[in-house]
Amino acid sequence: MKLLDIGVLSEQSGVSPSTLRYYEEIGLIQSAGRHGLRRQFDAQTAWQLTLIALGKMAGFSLDDIKGIFARDGTPQLPRTELHLRADALDEQIRGLTRLRDALRHVADCPAESHMDCPKFRRLLNFASRTAAKHRA
Repeated sequence: MKLLDIGVLSEQSGVSPSTLRYYEEIGLIQSAGRHGLRRQFDAQTAWQLTLIALGKMAGFSLDDIKGIFARDGTPQLPRTELHLRADALDEQIRGLTRLRDALRHVADCPAESHMDCPKFRRLLNFASRTAAKHRA
């Protein structure tokens, strides 16, 4: 079995050595041993790092991500949770699309003042409600 030095794995994955050490500390990945003082990882760790990055991009916490790996490091993907996360992303995309469209309208609005534009007023109301939700 070919082992990757922590520096090589860091370079290949784009994950800093300190993050690799942290991931090992919290049990996300596991080193296969040491060569002197340097940690060594098997090739499977590179795939685990890719899944960790994907999980983070999808909004999963590191604790959530930790739960997708079996003891041997193989992924055990929670299909129901993935569907729920995809649904949440769809809702976020719809909201961001509406916001983008409103911003484009406001940028191009022919009204003398933006306060005379009904769409701009709706955007302000939406922003006010959204901010209130986040404060609550």
